[in-house]
Amino acid sequence: MASPPTPIAAHVTHTVKRLRRERAWSLDRAAVETGVSKAMLGQIERGESSPTVSTLWKIASGFRVSFSSLFDSGAATREALECDQHVPVWGEDSVGMQARLLFPFDPLLGFEMFMIELAPHALSESAPHAAGVVEHIVVVEGELQFCLDGQWQSLKEGEGLRFLADRPHAMRNATEKRLRFHDVIHYLPGAASGS
Repeated sequence: MASPPTPIAAHVTHTVKRLRRERAWSLDRAAVETGVSKAMLGQIERGESSPTVSTLWKIASGFRVSFSSLFDSGAATREALECDQHVPVWGEDSVGMQARLLFPFDPLLGFEMFMIELAPHALSESAPHAAGVVEHIVVVEGELQFCLDGQWQSLKEGEGLRFLADRPHAMRNATEKRLRFHDVIHYLPGAASGS
């Protein structure tokens, strides 16, 4: 018997269905716009598949919404922060990555913020995000190996970088120690809506 979906997985399922319905897109159209197969989108909408972070980014870019809107309504995060509870976390055990939402997308300021953790020797590869998405990364603990345009560079604790995220990029932890970094995602005007 399958275990019930987590609140975050249920929110992803509901949000993808709602976004497609609001735009009156068929699964075929949604697949073209997002670059995610029709079969995978159907599985996500039925709650039969837990999408990877890379797949979530493709969906967010295709629907032109913020990344955090796919797995958090914003109200849940504000309530959790006010009550000092845990905020939403999206994890990928197969990759060794965990994304904890610190601040949901704010349409007025055009940004959202995550704490990302990569297990030792974990690699996370991202497809290009929508045009107008800028990421700011600051290493909090450990050492981050970052690749953009085929060029790897190393960032140590306290160091950061900013880059246009409309290109493939990758992050890895090449050490035996835990790696944690802040990822502030800034959406230039028109790059995303909050819904």
